Amino acid sequence: MIALLKKVVVMCAAGLACGFVSVAHAMDKPADADNFYKSTNVKMQKVGFKNQYDMTVAGNLFLPANVKKDEQLPAIVVGHPMGAVKEQSATLYATKMAELGFVTLAIDLSFWGESEGQPRNAVSPDIYAEDFSAAVDYLGTRPFVNREKIGVIGICGSGGFAISAAKIDPRLKAVATISMYDMGGANRNALRHSLTLEQRKQILEEAAAQRYQEFSGKPAKYTSGTVDELKADAHPIEREFYEFYRTPRGEYTPKGSSRLLTTHPTLTSNVKFMNFYPFNDMETISPRPLLFIAGEDAHSIEFSEEAYNLAAEPKELFIVPGAGHVDLYDRVSLIPFGKLNDFFAKALGK
Repeated sequence: MIALLKKVVVMCAAGLACGFVSVAHAMDKPADADNFYKSTNVKMQKVGFKNQYDMTVAGNLFLPANVKKDEQLPAIVVGHPMGAVKEQSATLYATKMAELGFVTLAIDLSFWGESEGQPRNAVSPDIYAEDFSAAVDYLGTRPFVNREKIGVIGICGSGGFAISAAKIDPRLKAVATISMYDMGGANRNALRHSLTLEQRKQILEEAAAQRYQEFSGKPAKYTSGTVDELKADAHPIEREFYEFYRTPRGEYTPKGSSRLLTTHPTLTSNVKFMNFYPFNDMETISPRPLLFIAGEDAHSIEFSEEAYNLAAEPKELFIVPGAGHVDLYDRVSLIPFGKLNDFFAKALGK
């Protein structure tokens, strides 16, 4: 068994931690946490559209309530944290950005939430990136969207998926990431490159052996995922994610899903992240602008710093004082919506 920090990040690189099954208990949430924020100043409707793999991607579409007839607005696709669903963080960002005058679309990645894809909770970085391009297909064919003014916000793992999409889809005119995780680097190396090559090989051996089991008809095995019970010696990262995903602050289980599988990717597919290198060739995004937003105290800050160093201009690394990783999921007094508004207004010409 690898050390706790390595376990939390390698086996739980979705931004989560390995689990013990029991009933979650409610705990106090920060006063400014507002994951399920709703606004009377925007109109929301559920939508669905096909990606290139003929899978239906589900989304929550938001329009400013005061949009004028025949007006074409800039638009933003918003992706949720890895292992989460659009109702966790992404819809909050989409609502707030719609209040600021953008058409926004919060999506469920394939295999998660209300989007199609079997088996459930499968990891496929290529299809995840395709979902962002499919969202552009959808937005760019709406009469109220200016298809030359579409950007993207990727939260946690979706930051890497959004970058992966933008590298090959020039229709994404501006990219902002929030508390970004490079899911490839997190699985290959863990935080601060603390995972050894032998430990990585051990994970690959376990996943490979499980493939034989599932091919023979045995049930799927799941990895990562937020703990269902906090033990006295819980690691701070375990506690941080538990306080969002396992309490009323951010807990959300889509209809027809099991709470016990929420945030848990399949073991046999999760190793596909080890072949995922979203930061390679990032210079191809230029001259489209990149904005990397991270909390000063975030355990994940290294990924935003690395991406910033590898990206070509124009780029900006914006550090939020006093904020951790999960703080930027839902703490509205810490999330720099003003900065996002300025970035997209300039990049998309609002």
